[in-house]
Amino acid sequence: MININSRELNYLVYRYLHESGFTHTAFTLGYEAGLNKSTIDGNLVPPGALVTFVQKGIQYLELEANLTCNDSDIDEDFSFIQPIDLITKDVYELQKMIKEKKESLQKTKNREKNKEHEQEHAREKEKEHVKEREKEHEQENARERERERGHAREKEKEQERQHREREKRIEQEQHREKEKEKQQREKERELEKEKIERERERERDNKGKHKEKEKKNEDLEDKIRVQPEENVIAEGAEPMEIDTSSTALPSVIPNSDVTILEGHTSEVFVCAWSPTGSLLASGSGDSTARIWTIGDGPCSSNLQKGPLDVAVLKHYRGRTNDKSKDVTTLDWNGDGTLLATGSYDGQARIWSKDGELMSTLTKHKGPIFSLKWNKKGDYLLSGSVDKTAIVWDIKTGEWKQQFEFHAAPTLDVDWRNNVSFATCSTDNMIYVCKVGDNRPVKTFVGHQGEVNAIKWDPTGTLLASCSDDSTAKIWSVKQDTCLHDLKEHTKEIYTIRWSPTGPGTNNPNQPLVLASASFDSTIKLWDVETGSLLHSLVAHGDPVYSVAFSPNGEYLASGSLDKCMHIWSVKEAKVVKTYVGSGGIFEVCWNKEGDKIGACFSNNVVCILDFRM
Repeated sequence: MININSRELNYLVYRYLHESGFTHTAFTLGYEAGLNKSTIDGNLVPPGALVTFVQKGIQYLELEANLTCNDSDIDEDFSFIQPIDLITKDVYELQKMIKEKKESLQKTKNREKNKEHEQEHAREKEKEHVKEREKEHEQENARERERERGHAREKEKEQERQHREREKRIEQEQHREKEKEKQQREKERELEKEKIERERERERDNKGKHKEKEKKNEDLEDKIRVQPEENVIAEGAEPMEIDTSSTALPSVIPNSDVTILEGHTSEVFVCAWSPTGSLLASGSGDSTARIWTIGDGPCSSNLQKGPLDVAVLKHYRGRTNDKSKDVTTLDWNGDGTLLATGSYDGQARIWSKDGELMSTLTKHKGPIFSLKWNKKGDYLLSGSVDKTAIVWDIKTGEWKQQFEFHAAPTLDVDWRNNVSFATCSTDNMIYVCKVGDNRPVKTFVGHQGEVNAIKWDPTGTLLASCSDDSTAKIWSVKQDTCLHDLKEHTKEIYTIRWSPTGPGTNNPNQPLVLASASFDSTIKLWDVETGSLLHSLVAHGDPVYSVAFSPNGEYLASGSLDKCMHIWSVKEAKVVKTYVGSGGIFEVCWNKEGDKIGACFSNNVVCILDFRM
């Protein structure tokens, strides 16, 4: 006798859910039933196996009942029963049911013969009433059409009233915008007048240089006339939003300065340049990561040399459409010799720069959303939906310590130094942890929504965080409450980045700046010392998913779902270069020389853009 065990039945149900499009339900069943540990070969199970199995069982019961039935008219007999009867009743009960229903049917036929004469008489009467009902029906239809016309007229009136109200609101909004612009222009004119007055005072104090002063005054007036177009902010003025619609159009990056890397078969979520060489890594929903070798020269010269070298890092065996293998995060180690990737299957993998799989790190019980190497390169840190963070020892390829402090999925992790790090979660909490300690070193409480990202500043002194509560915060381990609460955004903040400037960086003479990117389509630059807003960068039309500072800290690249990548001058707070792609942009990154920018798109491509000013 053939039997089926619970694990096989679980797998059939999992396949039925997955094939029917219930992906999340299938993932939950597979996770809780431990199907990833099953020895069942999925390639041997045909599509629709569960439905086929049930159908075969019903057919078996029909066959069994047929073998024990004395009635010759089998088809008629089985018309009296339903499939559920075959499952819930035995053969004897089925035969009894058929017999009872046949007897009932015969009685019904007899009654129908007796009623036939009555029905004939009733039909005659029905014919007489048909004409009357048809006449009444026509009258009712006429009344209904009249009511519909009345409703239509009322609906048109209501739509017209709503249209007038919308136009009135639009006019009011435009009037308010004009008033704001008028006030801004008046403020700028006042500042211009003050500058002119100061210049005239200096003229009167230096009579001996009258002619030279006249020339300077003319230069100053020319400069003042240009200022409003360049959105220059005078000393003491309030921070202002930079609207590119009122500025000169930025320079569009020509196609000759763009290399499009094709090969992924699904959206590309992440990309990162190697810190030491001309290698760009990308991770996609097609269950692969790729390492692209990019030439040192401009994009136009690389195209002439033929196709680029690429190593494909497969996260699957056989099947390529398994969404549980999506590559969600990746990170190069400090010397660019190893690449770590995190996947939706809960495994971290370490690859050589040539694309060879060195080790697979298995401990998490849910998708990995963040991976970071420490600076020394001996530890790898991972954060997962299973609510934990794990530190991996690279030398042994084993996990060193698992940190189970969060009450919900861990969204981001970041090293402070070689042994200390921070984690954040959808439970609104931030923990600072240390390898070897079983309790958090520090706990930061303050966000009222999911904490999406955390980043230590270049010296490891300050920690920045951003959240679905529309705020970013700056923390110090020296105190429990945040140093600065940054509240200018109006929607969720998806990511943050520190500028590579200030003490401990290659640009020590420039001030440290924090950039935040939000679903309100803006990027904001913050003064870290005071917590005040420096600039609000407005040019994108959809949520901004990624920002990245150039290595010299002078420029900021931003990528959005509006398919645009803008390059901003940090000092002037305006767009200097723009590239428009064919899909939403999930991440942007600069190479170490600062002359190339990588961007990954929702339409399955990666782009390399030359940057020259």
